[in-house]
Amino acid sequence: MNPTSQALLFALLGAALGLGVGLAWRISEAQTRPKVTTHPTLPPGVAAVLSVLRSSALVVDASDEVLKASAPAIAMGLVRERRIAVRELEELVQQVRRDGQIRETEVVMQRAPGIPPRHVTARVAPLSSTLVLALVEDRTRERRVESIRRDFVANVSHELKTPVGAIRLLSDAVVDAKDDPEAVQRFAARMHTESERLARLVQQIIELSRLQGDDPLDEPVAVEVDAIISRAIDENSTDAGAKGISLVHNGERGLTLLGNREQVAVAIGNLVANAVAYSPEGSSVVVSARPGETTVDLTVTDQGIGIPANEIDRIFERFYRVDPARHRSTGGTGLGLSIVKHVAASHGGDVRVWSVEGQGSTFTLTLPRKTPTTSIDPSPGTTTAEATS
Repeated sequence: MNPTSQALLFALLGAALGLGVGLAWRISEAQTRPKVTTHPTLPPGVAAVLSVLRSSALVVDASDEVLKASAPAIAMGLVRERRIAVRELEELVQQVRRDGQIRETEVVMQRAPGIPPRHVTARVAPLSSTLVLALVEDRTRERRVESIRRDFVANVSHELKTPVGAIRLLSDAVVDAKDDPEAVQRFAARMHTESERLARLVQQIIELSRLQGDDPLDEPVAVEVDAIISRAIDENSTDAGAKGISLVHNGERGLTLLGNREQVAVAIGNLVANAVAYSPEGSSVVVSARPGETTVDLTVTDQGIGIPANEIDRIFERFYRVDPARHRSTGGTGLGLSIVKHVAASHGGDVRVWSVEGQGSTFTLTLPRKTPTTSIDPSPGTTTAEATS
């Protein structure tokens, strides 16, 4: 082979080798380069709509990955690492993707131990051939209100049966004892007691229904604390006198709070009535007022039977009785303290209790105080002088 042929052969071998090395490098680079996954894009305007929805909203693709989630959905815990965190909702999304039918269901989301579950309604619909839209509404508060309403109606029905049934039985007894004036007088007195209890129960149900919403007062007015305490003492003086209980007005005088005069009077009256009902004969009940920087503490202290420690957290529940037999013997309805709690809530205040069984109890109702710098919008029918006193 001559030198020219050898040179040509070497040149061709070098070119082939260079081409092979270049091809191998490109193949290696393609294999090591990260793969780019293309996700389906949201239809125009969907992202903007989701950003202003108050509902929790999710858009899920064909691989069950969450492409878009509204802020409420994230706050509710519906999404975790771009996946649906609620199994029932994920299954509903898969069903809708398979058949394209719009579905709606209720889901109970379990939360951390000690925290009530969350009740939600989910509505799921196809958004495109691969995307599914889920709208979730939190119904926890509505379910709780419905439960409270059912319990309230059931409790009212049960409580009304007691005095109504007693009056019916006593009326039959009066008829049977028509020839015994002494028995008639005794049964008539019992009928009077039961009718008073029935009237008190109906009145407290009406008062509680007015306060049911826990809405803040729209137009609070100035309320003289001394007048409220004096009214509560006067209303309960007859019952206290029958048991030889002294009602004492103590604390600082001349204080003024902001609120609804009638509601505050009912709340303090209920606290004093409870103290008288569960105090022994010859004891005393002290009603006092203490000023805070922006609040007034109204306290009612008795020397009565007290409340067991394991019952204190429940005494403000509607119709709850520490001892049902004992409450019936004193004509209790189980609504008085619930009304006090609602009054505190509607005024933006608080109610607390200290009690030792066998030693007595102290209830403290804290309400906003009127100070010289506090401005008040007089309510209709209230004069300027009354609103600024």
